[in-house]
Amino acid sequence: MDNRVLKEYVKKKRPPIVQKGYHKYLTFEGVEDCYAYILKSGVVKASVISNDGREFNLRYITDFEIVSILRDEYSQFIDSPYNIRVESETAEFYRINRVEFWKDVNESSEFQRYVKDFYRYRLLYVMKKMQQMLLNGKLGAVCTQLYDLYDLFGVRTPDGLMIDFQVTNEEIAKFCGISTASSVSRILKQLKNNGIITIKDHRIFITNMELLEDNIIF
Repeated sequence: MDNRVLKEYVKKKRPPIVQKGYHKYLTFEGVEDCYAYILKSGVVKASVISNDGREFNLRYITDFEIVSILRDEYSQFIDSPYNIRVESETAEFYRINRVEFWKDVNESSEFQRYVKDFYRYRLLYVMKKMQQMLLNGKLGAVCTQLYDLYDLFGVRTPDGLMIDFQVTNEEIAKFCGISTASSVSRILKQLKNNGIITIKDHRIFITNMELLEDNIIF
Protein backbone atom coordinates (compact mmCIF):
# COMPACT_ATOMS: atom_id res chain seq x y z
CA MET A 1 0.00 0.00 0.00
CA ASP A 2 1.35 3.43 -1.01
CA ASN A 3 1.86 5.54 2.13
CA ARG A 4 2.85 8.74 0.33
CA VAL A 5 -0.33 10.58 1.38
CA LEU A 6 0.13 9.57 5.01
CA LYS A 7 3.78 10.65 5.00
CA GLU A 8 2.87 14.03 3.54
CA TYR A 9 0.16 14.44 6.18
CA VAL A 10 2.59 13.71 9.03
CA LYS A 11 5.19 16.04 7.55
CA LYS A 12 2.65 18.86 7.42
CA LYS A 13 0.90 18.07 10.72
CA ARG A 14 4.03 17.48 12.82
CA PRO A 15 2.19 15.47 15.50
CA PRO A 16 3.89 14.60 18.81
CA ILE A 17 5.89 11.38 18.99
CA VAL A 18 5.48 8.83 21.78
CA GLN A 19 7.90 5.99 22.48
CA LYS A 20 7.16 2.60 24.00
CA GLY A 21 9.57 -0.11 25.16
CA TYR A 22 9.65 -3.86 24.51
CA HIS A 23 6.36 -5.65 25.30
CA LYS A 24 4.68 -2.43 26.37
CA TYR A 25 1.13 -1.90 25.13
CA LEU A 26 0.17 1.07 23.00
CA THR A 27 -3.52 0.15 23.12
CA PHE A 28 -5.39 -2.63 24.90
CA GLU A 29 -8.69 -4.15 23.80
CA GLY A 30 -11.69 -2.55 25.50
CA VAL A 31 -9.71 0.33 27.02
CA GLU A 32 -10.84 3.80 26.00
CA ASP A 33 -8.49 5.94 23.94
CA CYS A 34 -8.86 9.28 22.19
CA TYR A 35 -5.96 9.04 19.74
CA ALA A 36 -5.08 7.64 16.35
CA TYR A 37 -1.55 6.24 16.10
CA ILE A 38 0.85 5.96 13.18
CA LEU A 39 3.90 3.72 13.49
CA LYS A 40 7.10 5.70 12.91
CA SER A 41 9.66 3.01 13.68
CA GLY A 42 9.91 -0.42 15.28
CA VAL A 43 7.87 -3.64 15.21
CA VAL A 44 4.46 -4.04 16.84
CA LYS A 45 1.95 -6.86 17.05
CA ALA A 46 -1.83 -6.59 16.74
CA SER A 47 -3.89 -9.20 18.63
CA VAL A 48 -7.35 -9.79 20.06
CA ILE A 49 -8.56 -11.58 23.18
CA SER A 50 -11.34 -14.17 22.93
CA ASN A 51 -14.17 -14.43 25.46
CA ASP A 52 -12.37 -17.27 27.25
CA GLY A 53 -9.23 -15.17 27.65
CA ARG A 54 -7.12 -16.68 24.87
CA GLU A 55 -5.09 -14.37 22.68
CA PHE A 56 -5.20 -14.57 18.88
CA ASN A 57 -2.46 -12.78 16.95
CA LEU A 58 -3.51 -10.86 13.85
CA ARG A 59 -0.29 -9.53 12.35
CA TYR A 60 3.06 -7.93 12.87
CA ILE A 61 3.33 -4.34 11.68
CA THR A 62 6.72 -3.05 10.58
CA ASP A 63 5.95 -0.31 8.06
CA PHE A 64 5.03 3.34 8.40
CA GLU A 65 1.25 3.04 8.72
CA ILE A 66 -1.82 3.59 10.87
CA VAL A 67 -1.90 1.03 13.67
CA SER A 68 -5.33 1.80 15.13
CA ILE A 69 -8.72 1.15 13.55
CA LEU A 70 -10.46 4.48 13.00
CA ARG A 71 -14.02 3.39 13.71
CA ASP A 72 -15.58 6.61 14.93
CA GLU A 73 -14.98 10.14 13.74
CA TYR A 74 -17.19 11.92 16.29
CA SER A 75 -16.60 10.42 19.75
CA GLN A 76 -13.69 11.84 21.69
CA PHE A 77 -13.10 8.49 23.40
CA ILE A 78 -13.64 5.03 21.95
CA ASP A 79 -12.83 1.48 23.07
CA SER A 80 -9.74 0.05 21.44
CA PRO A 81 -10.79 -2.89 19.22
CA TYR A 82 -7.56 -4.83 19.74
CA ASN A 83 -4.16 -4.89 21.44
CA ILE A 84 -1.06 -3.24 20.01
CA ARG A 85 2.13 -4.45 21.72
CA VAL A 86 5.73 -3.47 20.98
CA GLU A 87 7.85 -6.41 19.79
CA SER A 88 11.12 -4.58 19.08
CA GLU A 89 13.43 -3.02 21.68
CA THR A 90 11.53 0.25 21.26
CA ALA A 91 8.91 1.65 18.90
CA GLU A 92 7.90 5.21 18.09
CA PHE A 93 4.44 6.44 17.14
CA TYR A 94 2.91 9.65 15.89
CA ARG A 95 -0.07 10.43 18.12
CA ILE A 96 -3.01 12.45 16.81
CA ASN A 97 -6.32 13.32 18.44
CA ARG A 98 -8.91 11.01 16.87
CA VAL A 99 -11.55 13.69 16.17
CA GLU A 100 -8.93 16.04 14.79
CA PHE A 101 -7.59 13.27 12.56
CA TRP A 102 -11.05 12.62 11.08
CA LYS A 103 -11.54 16.33 10.53
CA ASP A 104 -8.33 16.38 8.50
CA VAL A 105 -9.44 13.32 6.55
CA ASN A 106 -12.80 14.84 5.67
CA GLU A 107 -11.18 18.02 4.41
CA SER A 108 -9.00 16.20 1.86
CA SER A 109 -10.38 14.00 -0.93
CA GLU A 110 -6.94 12.46 -1.40
CA PHE A 111 -6.73 11.58 2.28
CA GLN A 112 -10.25 10.11 2.13
CA ARG A 113 -9.17 7.81 -0.70
CA TYR A 114 -6.15 6.75 1.32
CA VAL A 115 -8.29 5.82 4.34
CA LYS A 116 -10.70 3.87 2.12
CA ASP A 117 -7.76 1.98 0.63
CA PHE A 118 -6.48 1.36 4.16
CA TYR A 119 -9.76 -0.27 5.16
CA ARG A 120 -9.97 -2.24 1.91
CA TYR A 121 -6.42 -3.53 2.36
CA ARG A 122 -7.17 -4.61 5.95
CA LEU A 123 -10.38 -6.37 4.88
CA LEU A 124 -8.57 -8.31 2.16
CA TYR A 125 -5.86 -9.29 4.64
CA VAL A 126 -8.42 -10.60 7.15
CA MET A 127 -10.24 -12.56 4.42
CA LYS A 128 -6.97 -14.14 3.30
CA LYS A 129 -6.07 -14.99 6.90
CA MET A 130 -9.46 -16.65 7.43
CA GLN A 131 -9.06 -18.66 4.23
CA GLN A 132 -5.64 -19.90 5.28
CA MET A 133 -6.87 -20.81 8.76
CA LEU A 134 -9.86 -22.77 7.44
CA LEU A 135 -8.21 -24.59 4.54
CA ASN A 136 -4.65 -25.37 5.62
CA GLY A 137 -4.97 -27.30 8.88
CA LYS A 138 -2.36 -27.05 11.65
CA LEU A 139 0.64 -27.97 9.51
CA GLY A 140 -0.42 -25.65 6.72
CA ALA A 141 -1.21 -22.85 9.19
CA VAL A 142 2.30 -23.02 10.66
CA CYS A 143 3.85 -23.14 7.19
CA THR A 144 1.75 -20.14 6.18
CA GLN A 145 2.93 -18.22 9.23
CA LEU A 146 6.57 -19.04 8.48
CA TYR A 147 6.02 -17.85 4.91
CA ASP A 148 4.50 -14.58 6.19
CA LEU A 149 7.33 -14.10 8.69
CA TYR A 150 9.90 -14.53 5.96
CA ASP A 151 8.00 -12.02 3.83
CA LEU A 152 8.33 -9.49 6.68
CA PHE A 153 11.73 -10.31 8.17
CA GLY A 154 13.44 -12.50 5.57
CA VAL A 155 17.17 -12.31 4.84
CA ARG A 156 19.04 -14.49 2.34
CA THR A 157 22.07 -16.19 3.92
CA PRO A 158 24.41 -19.06 2.95
CA ASP A 159 22.50 -21.25 5.43
CA GLY A 160 19.11 -20.54 3.86
CA LEU A 161 16.34 -17.99 4.03
CA MET A 162 16.58 -16.63 7.55
CA ILE A 163 13.65 -15.13 9.44
CA ASP A 164 15.64 -12.37 11.14
CA PHE A 165 13.24 -11.98 14.04
CA GLN A 166 12.97 -14.04 17.19
CA VAL A 167 9.51 -15.55 17.50
CA THR A 168 8.49 -18.15 20.08
CA ASN A 169 6.45 -21.29 19.47
CA GLU A 170 3.77 -19.76 21.69
CA GLU A 171 3.49 -16.69 19.44
CA ILE A 172 3.29 -18.87 16.32
CA ALA A 173 0.52 -20.87 18.00
CA LYS A 174 -1.43 -17.65 18.66
CA PHE A 175 -1.16 -16.70 14.99
CA CYS A 176 -2.42 -20.11 13.87
CA GLY A 177 -5.26 -20.73 16.31
CA ILE A 178 -3.35 -23.66 17.85
CA SER A 179 -4.01 -24.17 21.54
CA THR A 180 -0.52 -25.10 22.76
CA ALA A 181 3.08 -24.22 21.96
CA SER A 182 3.97 -27.92 22.20
CA SER A 183 1.83 -28.62 19.11
CA VAL A 184 3.83 -26.01 17.20
CA SER A 185 7.05 -27.57 18.50
CA ARG A 186 6.01 -30.96 17.07
CA ILE A 187 5.17 -29.39 13.70
CA LEU A 188 8.50 -27.52 13.55
CA LYS A 189 10.30 -30.78 14.39
CA GLN A 190 8.44 -32.44 11.51
CA LEU A 191 9.49 -29.63 9.16
CA LYS A 192 13.10 -29.99 10.33
CA ASN A 193 13.02 -33.76 9.75
CA ASN A 194 11.66 -33.14 6.23
CA GLY A 195 14.52 -30.78 5.42
CA ILE A 196 12.27 -27.72 5.15
CA ILE A 197 13.67 -25.65 8.03
CA THR A 198 16.56 -25.48 10.46
CA ILE A 199 16.83 -23.47 13.68
CA LYS A 200 20.06 -21.76 14.75
CA ASP A 201 20.60 -19.21 17.52
CA HIS A 202 16.82 -18.80 18.01
CA ARG A 203 16.37 -17.97 14.32
CA ILE A 204 14.37 -20.06 11.85
CA PHE A 205 15.97 -20.77 8.46
CA ILE A 206 13.84 -21.96 5.55
CA THR A 207 16.07 -24.35 3.66
CA ASN A 208 13.51 -25.50 1.09
CA MET A 209 10.90 -22.88 0.20
CA GLU A 210 9.24 -25.09 -2.46
CA LEU A 211 8.50 -27.84 0.06
CA LEU A 212 7.21 -25.24 2.53
CA GLU A 213 4.84 -23.86 -0.12
CA ASP A 214 3.61 -27.38 -0.91
CA ASN A 215 1.94 -27.37 2.52
CA ILE A 216 0.12 -24.08 1.91
CA ILE A 217 -3.15 -23.44 0.10
CA PHE A 218 -2.80 -19.89 -1.24
